[in-house]
Amino acid sequence: MTDIRFQTVAVLGAGTMGAGIAQVSAQAGSRVVLQDIKPEFVDKGLQRIRDSLAVGVQKQKLTQEQADATLSRITATTDRAAAARAADLVIEAVPEILDLKNSLFLELSSHAKPDCVLGTNTSSLSLQKVFAGVKHPERCIGMHYFNPPPIMKLLEVVRTDATSQSTIEAVMAYATQCGKEPILVKDSPGFASSRLGVCLGLEAIRMVAAGVASPEDIDKAMVLGYGHPMGPLKLTDLVGLDVRMAIADYLRKELDHLGFEVPDLMRRMVAEGKLGKKSGQGFYRW
Repeated sequence: MTDIRFQTVAVLGAGTMGAGIAQVSAQAGSRVVLQDIKPEFVDKGLQRIRDSLAVGVQKQKLTQEQADATLSRITATTDRAAAARAADLVIEAVPEILDLKNSLFLELSSHAKPDCVLGTNTSSLSLQKVFAGVKHPERCIGMHYFNPPPIMKLLEVVRTDATSQSTIEAVMAYATQCGKEPILVKDSPGFASSRLGVCLGLEAIRMVAAGVASPEDIDKAMVLGYGHPMGPLKLTDLVGLDVRMAIADYLRKELDHLGFEVPDLMRRMVAEGKLGKKSGQGFYRW
């Protein structure tokens, strides 16, 4: 694809989200550099992509030739500066730690081209704080993908007061080229998706704690009664109870809203290591 909006994309962080974002960009036709801090992290990310593409071929969602072409467009490195220098678009997918994200972008702004778009995959953190002190703030934007990125259609594009209209238009167009349905929201705690989704998940956990119904029946109520593709408790398991708890604590502080108070049951489960799918046990056994 010669008219792809961003010819070269650097994805920083080769975990579940970073690997998925890299796959999406490569499938759309971009050359992708997948970066992480250790070779074993990069190798694991590449294997995630291979496995995901293999499933796609098995399910006849794409051909073997398309899978091979996607892989051929992905290179891997542990050199963050080199990855940034080559990119037209950088997307970070590192852990949801504000200081970590901000320090990363302060470093990147010295290596990336002045017109390179800087995107963060944060699901809830203030973009103003994530990008604080970064050169050329007009090119900074939120690009919140959903798990798993190769399957989920939504891309939540988040603008700051400094984000230029040309940056917004470029990212919205690229989202469409990647097969996503973009929505545009302003920089606000939790944006549109996390603010609503986390609040629903927390209330479902309170219902479990109160014995209102089983996790399976609460989820079934939302799937069959409201048309949700997945119930709030199964989704919490998929995202990770620890991840959602951290987001809830952040939103409780930023919004001063009791709806984001973390239930005792959730804190106990996290303390016991019941984090959801990644640990094999949450509200469901995986």
